[in-house]
Amino acid sequence: MTKMAPSMFVILGVLFSATSVLSGGKKTLVLLENLATKDTHSVFFSDLTERGFQLTFKMADDPNLALVKYGEYLYENLIIFAPSVEEFGGTIDVASLSSFVDQGGNILVAASSQVGDILREFAMEVGIEPDERDTSVIDHMNYDTKDRGEHTRLVVDQSNIISSSLIVGDDTNSPVLYNGLGLLADPDNPLVLEIMTGYTTSYSYNPSQAITEYPHAVGKSTLLIAGLQARNNARVVFCGSIDFFSNAFFASSVQKAQKGSKGYPLSGNRAMARALGQWVFKEKGILRVSGVRHHKEGQEEAPASYTVKDMVYYYINIEELVGGEWVPYTGTDVQMEFVRIDPFVRTYLNKTRDGKLYYILFQLPDVYGVFQFKVDYNRLGYTHLFSSTQVSVRPFEHTQYQRFITSAYPYYLSAFSMMIGVALFSCVFLHYRDPDTDKKKKRD
Repeated sequence: MTKMAPSMFVILGVLFSATSVLSGGKKTLVLLENLATKDTHSVFFSDLTERGFQLTFKMADDPNLALVKYGEYLYENLIIFAPSVEEFGGTIDVASLSSFVDQGGNILVAASSQVGDILREFAMEVGIEPDERDTSVIDHMNYDTKDRGEHTRLVVDQSNIISSSLIVGDDTNSPVLYNGLGLLADPDNPLVLEIMTGYTTSYSYNPSQAITEYPHAVGKSTLLIAGLQARNNARVVFCGSIDFFSNAFFASSVQKAQKGSKGYPLSGNRAMARALGQWVFKEKGILRVSGVRHHKEGQEEAPASYTVKDMVYYYINIEELVGGEWVPYTGTDVQMEFVRIDPFVRTYLNKTRDGKLYYILFQLPDVYGVFQFKVDYNRLGYTHLFSSTQVSVRPFEHTQYQRFITSAYPYYLSAFSMMIGVALFSCVFLHYRDPDTDKKKKRD
């Protein structure tokens, strides 16, 4: 066997590193209930493959399933298209899914009216409550003409979809089709996003049974698709309809059963599913701070410490991931806070002429201590952006105080008048001669 030159090892190492960087965030595990799903949802999977995702298809009950091996996660993303599975195979359970999210993993879940207990438990973990098994979202006013009589094949307009092009795309031409489970959001969880909701006439119930009790979800509170962006920026999307991602719904025409409603030759499911995939798998809405600097007015370098009332420039470079490349972020509502315990200064940042930097010129408060330049930016659809830079602010040195302060003039006047008075008194006291004393001296 011939020996490989050391330089060849270096070249292979560089190529391997480059391949790892290019494929970072693309390793995706797809759990299926049956292999037929791979064919019935092939368009959605092919869209992901074309965007560079490395899909690994496995059955949800595979006994060798694992997300972690030797302490490292094998995948960055997880797709669960196994609505009625009761238990996952291998080492995957609700705890492992929650740990996956805690470590920054992203999960896309598609359920159905036959939702299994394992998906229900995971949904509860992320602040989403699915309805009971065998229930569907019903709407007697907004169903499609292809409905089979149960009024569960809903036509959802853009007015019922969250107004964020980052999450659902900007294709607002066609409504989308939905046939599946109703969801509720945990009111105590502020991280849950109501991506798509039902109408005021919608409710969730078993369509084959007479209504004998109040439905689980009614009206606008009925969620069809819900999302979550965790505090570590991991993302989860839970859709109550696996049909939403199917080839049949992608290629279907849309026509509400209402008289006079407009028909559409193609549903908006594919465009919205693509946008949801881009958002949940962090192809969109990613922000980062690539540089922070600050200095006194008239200087270029950051000092060891500032002095109260200094005029200070603060610069921050914020970038957004667009099309796989980092470009300057174009938002106009970025704020900076100058904080000790509470903010002493809070102000919007301006953009430089080339649009690459945010900056502000402001005066430090007349308070000394340890402060922070802080940018804490939260916007719908974007990852949480946080930057904190600590600086010291000292009081004036004794040579930096003003010699005469206008407000202290009365005190100056009183001091000088006292000095003059003492001088006059001293002169009078030293040179005053008592007449009686002089007469007595003459007699003597």
